[in-house]
Amino acid sequence: MRTIKLALVAAWLCMAESGPASAACVVLAGTADGFDKETAVSRAQLALDDYIKQYETENRLSAVTVKAMRAEPQPYWRGRVSENMMYHPDIVTEKSYTVCWQGVVSTYVCTSGAQVCW
Repeated sequence: MRTIKLALVAAWLCMAESGPASAACVVLAGTADGFDKETAVSRAQLALDDYIKQYETENRLSAVTVKAMRAEPQPYWRGRVSENMMYHPDIVTEKSYTVCWQGVVSTYVCTSGAQVCW
């Protein structure tokens, strides 16, 4: 009986090792401002795209998948953003999740976030 159990454990370990490698992932974000919501959202999404490209280059990644993921607001002039400063609704696309709030200098500030896996 013990031999059978050891054989099953050994077989399971072999199958586990031969399975596909698990993906590594990181959440990245880009923040930008604007005097209207469309401009701030667009700039935040562009900042996120630029950061993803930079991350790919710096880490020598050839193929990544990008999926929208909410990132915490990254304010320029404040320590944090309270809920009453947030603009709703959030903007969610296939590749970015954008939150916006009232800025100190600009009317809108937005952070776009995504999960990047390779």
